[in-house]
Amino acid sequence: MEELQKKVAAGCRIAAREGLAREIAGHVSARITGSDEMWIRCRGAYERGLTFTEDIAVQRTNFDGDRPVGAEFELPLELPIHGEIYKARPDVNAVLHAHPTYAVMCAVAGIDLRPVYGAYDSNVLKLTGKGIPVYGRSRLINDAAIAADLIAALGESDVVIMRGHGITAVGRTVEEAVLNGVRIERLAFFNWQLALAGVERTPISDEDLEWFATPKRREVSRDTDWRFGSYAAEDELAEAARRHFEGTGRRETEQG
Repeated sequence: MEELQKKVAAGCRIAAREGLAREIAGHVSARITGSDEMWIRCRGAYERGLTFTEDIAVQRTNFDGDRPVGAEFELPLELPIHGEIYKARPDVNAVLHAHPTYAVMCAVAGIDLRPVYGAYDSNVLKLTGKGIPVYGRSRLINDAAIAADLIAALGESDVVIMRGHGITAVGRTVEEAVLNGVRIERLAFFNWQLALAGVERTPISDEDLEWFATPKRREVSRDTDWRFGSYAAEDELAEAARRHFEGTGRRETEQG
């Protein structure tokens, strides 16, 4: 298996375990450098949901989905989300589409996502600083024309919330796209809970926003890699346990 293919599979499992995706709904993809092709999570004969995505479920195709994948796999209906974004945004090398609960509820209820915290997870300010657009339609994004509307809503932002549907998050890497999804759902959770409690959702101060925005402050080197690595470590442990128990079950069946 190729390293990028494995990373897309891990991104799917992490997204599911972090509450971004339920059952079989959602997918991660990655642009294959120097081509009009991508690795994208497909569904197959042994589909068990995103939590249990295996590397083989990540198949290679082109941005239009014309390159055939393995006979036992089906490309996602919403492949145009991925392919059309790659065509329109050369800065994007990975895309996550998922159905996180709190982001969807906030959009349906008209609750805007305010930057109510800073150092708790200051990386979210990079998302709110660009603006967090909401795409108003709830239908599947299953053709290029409707994908163009979604991309227009996304603009130059890194996340778009899809009302009554889910989110689409992008990044320069798989790590960045997945973490952008995690961060926006965490921010949505905070905003939902604060609104539910009936308290004022006061953004952090302009002074602090300015401090986080200044290039003079010390950035944590390799922050995205390290944060994704913590999720990946949990994923590796979960995958090792799954393989162990599946292996035990097969041996018991063979011996029984």
